[in-house]
Amino acid sequence: MTEPLFAEDSLTEAFTALRKDLLAPAGPQISTMRNYRFAILPYRPKDEFKLRQLMRRLTDELCREGWGVLPISLQKILLDRVRATGEGNVESLIAREKRLFDKDPDRALAHLRDKIAPHIEGPDGIAADVARLINDFAEAHPDRTDRTLVLLGRAGALYPFFRSSALLKHIDGKTRNIPVVLLYPGERKDTTALSFMGELDADRDYRPRIYP
Repeated sequence: MTEPLFAEDSLTEAFTALRKDLLAPAGPQISTMRNYRFAILPYRPKDEFKLRQLMRRLTDELCREGWGVLPISLQKILLDRVRATGEGNVESLIAREKRLFDKDPDRALAHLRDKIAPHIEGPDGIAADVARLINDFAEAHPDRTDRTLVLLGRAGALYPFFRSSALLKHIDGKTRNIPVVLLYPGERKDTTALSFMGELDADRDYRPRIYP
């Protein structure tokens, strides 16, 4: 099995590299493609709290430099989507999952996936909510679009219902060309392959730069 490409200080190194590229004299340089300002910053799921600390530090520094920073919680979007199906539906879903779990945990998870996935997948799912939040932020700060950063966090909540590679595909072209960084809980298997949460098979279906 290929070993994950993580060193002890790789997360700090990744944030250092990201900061340098964002504050480049010629403008944000997180991508070699002019009209594709996406990047991925992978981290071990167990380093979630360290990630949040580094993210707050970077956010504070960018704000001092006059940037606008929009943190988006994918967990909150997921929960809002599920709640929007109705309180009765949510209670029924929970009760059914509990009954199935007592018999077969795998079957219970498959049931949840089948029921939840249609509400979050595709261009009209979570991706639509992310695009709307970015657009609303850009509209509220029209003078900052060249100095704005979007941080997509809490992506672990999407596992195993939704692949983050699909999310980036669906928001491509809908972000006002604002730099977007996906904070990715998982393992980097080689220079281009990522395993979501360290559980799914390595996915090479990524175009963005992967930090560091």
